[in-house]
Amino acid sequence: MKIYQKYLLALGLFFAFGSSLKAQLSPMGNMYFYNQYLGNPAMAGLKGHLNLNLLYRKQFNQIPNAPTYQVFTGEYAHSDKTAFGLNVDLSKRGLMNSTRVMGTYAYHLPISQSGKLSFGISAGVRREHIDVQDITAEINDPVVGRFNDKGYEFDGDLGIAYTNKKLNIQATLLNLNNHLNTDPNLVLSINYATFFSAVSYQIVANELIIEPKLVYRGIKGMDNIVEGGIGLNYQEQFSVFGLYHSNNNATIGAGFNYDKFKISAIYSIGPSAVRSFTGGDFEIGLGVLLNKKK
Repeated sequence: MKIYQKYLLALGLFFAFGSSLKAQLSPMGNMYFYNQYLGNPAMAGLKGHLNLNLLYRKQFNQIPNAPTYQVFTGEYAHSDKTAFGLNVDLSKRGLMNSTRVMGTYAYHLPISQSGKLSFGISAGVRREHIDVQDITAEINDPVVGRFNDKGYEFDGDLGIAYTNKKLNIQATLLNLNNHLNTDPNLVLSINYATFFSAVSYQIVANELIIEPKLVYRGIKGMDNIVEGGIGLNYQEQFSVFGLYHSNNNATIGAGFNYDKFKISAIYSIGPSAVRSFTGGDFEIGLGVLLNKKK
């Protein structure tokens, strides 16, 4: 019976870590066009004096213990040059529960009439633990105990960006704790995001803004991912976008702005290796943007 229970535990851990891998392959869709602070701390405070967002993501079909993600971001532009942010990420993937809380400082240096060179740093804590109440095995397994005993760990991101009225170039070094961690025996020492980079350019055609975008992301232990797509924004009220990813999946989204409020809905097709099991991910975002910058 004990051997049978350990097999069940191993299977649960496999699905938990597999879900974690899928999360790195398919990050929150709002990161690409609607909430770029998610991918780069240097983008904090560029849109408005106060920008608050709630995001929720879940697999489209109802697989038991399917991953769910709840994210809150808040940005406050203290002045034209300085901004602060808060990023709270609560996720559950199979047996794995993850908490990440980051505070952000961003500095925007004007270098031309409309261009800014921005620097940002996020720092805080994260914790990944296994919920022993969900284990169909011995809850006192020493492997689980050692993993949960890690507690909270320091983490952070570093970002840089150049923005003007049309051009957006950015790069981020992600998950600093994992970059500094040299212990080869840790289970999560691979399959984490290492960097994010992107370039986009806005083309204005009457009341329509067309924004092609190219993204290049790094994943530890896997091939880097290239993403390309386009966003369309009509009168800054209604927008749609589509992206194709080099790991053979795609993301489409739509957003609607009314006064200071905004809503987004995004669907991501799962990576080809797990597409038949997941049915893709659906993400919804609600936000408020006060004193929007021109």
